[in-house]
Amino acid sequence: SDDLIGEEGQGFRYILHGLNPERILIAAEAVGLGRAALRRAAQYAKERVVFGRPIGQNQAIQHPLADAWARLEAANLMLFKAASLYDRGEPCGAEANTAKYLAADACHTACERAVLTHGGMGYAKEFHVERYLRESYIARIAPVSAEMILNFLAEKVLGLPKSY
Repeated sequence: SDDLIGEEGQGFRYILHGLNPERILIAAEAVGLGRAALRRAAQYAKERVVFGRPIGQNQAIQHPLADAWARLEAANLMLFKAASLYDRGEPCGAEANTAKYLAADACHTACERAVLTHGGMGYAKEFHVERYLRESYIARIAPVSAEMILNFLAEKVLGLPKSY
């Protein structure tokens, strides 16, 4: 018992608590990446002129980008809630997982829409958005998948029976 850290039998709970900052950090990275992609898409939409007007004047360009912005902002709010709870030493598993879940999805959406806004140039390395899209997959699969987060939320937040 001299080598025991914390309370006996609580090791798994301690490990899970240690994963929360990882989820918060991944969420922050995803929000930042999504914002970078969205910035490039908006700039390109202002500069790219087709038929005498910028493509960003078209609602078919505006609406997906505006939607991506809203998703990133919502994810960022959950990220800040999770970080605030963690900093205060309060339970934050649901919030950290939700922040990671929302941020990963919002990031991927923003990056995909950035590529689509660029059209064929979205694959060109000099516009960077193709790399952002590839990088957006990291938050979707690591350190935990969206499906495992949903399992956690269903069981721990909603009180549903364990599904796996």
